[in-house]
Amino acid sequence: MLKNKTILITGGTGSFGKKMTLELLTKYNIKKIIIFSRDEFKQFNLKKKFEKYSKKLRFFIGDVRDYERLNEAFAKVDIVIHAAALKHVPIAEYNPFEAVKTNVIGTQNVIRAALSNNVGKVLALSTDKASSPANLYGATKLTADKLIVAANYFKGWRSTKLSVVRYGNVLGSRGSILTALLKNENKIFPLTHPEMTRFSITLQEGVKFVLNSLESMWGGEIFVPKIPSYKLLDLIKVVKKDIKFKVVGIRAGEKMHEEMISINDSLNTIELKDSYVICPDKSMINWNYKKYIKSKKAKLCDKDFSYSSNKNRFLSHRDLKKIIDENYSDFEIFL
Repeated sequence: MLKNKTILITGGTGSFGKKMTLELLTKYNIKKIIIFSRDEFKQFNLKKKFEKYSKKLRFFIGDVRDYERLNEAFAKVDIVIHAAALKHVPIAEYNPFEAVKTNVIGTQNVIRAALSNNVGKVLALSTDKASSPANLYGATKLTADKLIVAANYFKGWRSTKLSVVRYGNVLGSRGSILTALLKNENKIFPLTHPEMTRFSITLQEGVKFVLNSLESMWGGEIFVPKIPSYKLLDLIKVVKKDIKFKVVGIRAGEKMHEEMISINDSLNTIELKDSYVICPDKSMINWNYKKYIKSKKAKLCDKDFSYSSNKNRFLSHRDLKKIIDENYSDFEIFL
């Protein structure tokens, strides 16, 4: 699927973009990777890091808010991985217009540019916060998800396929609790709530899931991996056993528990061995559901099914320690 293909990653200098770039350069015979982002310093550092692959790397300074720049960058691109977003929950709450410009208008621009250039596949990265959103960030990502799915209805003659990948917090990514713990030099660590739970996925698992979704997508799906959960308090105890913590209360827009599939989505959700797929609404897209389910060896979920972090398989302290040890080099502070 990826042989001799040109792949563009929006937000390509983030944790995911750097890991995906490394994966593509070292394990696949791709033609070219285009890193599209607005931070020149991060692009400079990434260019130095991958200097020996310079013949296969291109860097575009640009913002997904700028359609004209996106349209230029998408010329002769085969695959777009849309990872650019404003992701910090409290910051989005206090800067709502900016979150809308990047996460909603930016995604609309990605769709327009992809269709204008007849890009083969577009896969957008979403978040568990997009399911039954309780904050502005989640609401903008839910809107972005729906824009991507709906684009398959109005693409007309174009062969472009557009889908979404939705997963939970990436351990050790920028802004994550694990990164904050590792950087923390104080004796007391602020904890929002001792019973708070989150889904757990590593950077490598996220990259692998995106690549698998790229290969299998028909266009219109929201792919959701089956991943375990953990309690924030357990993570603190594993990373820094002797540290004291202070309960500071849930921040603006935060949930006690995250959700990736709501009951409302269950009617269109199918289950595979390692993932779920939220399929597009039957009334809006010409899909052969029986063929899709048969080809994926899948089964329909129960009509009252939901997928939330507090009703899931939990990682033990031993599991958490093993995951942290095995993925230490992938944490944002080391990338």
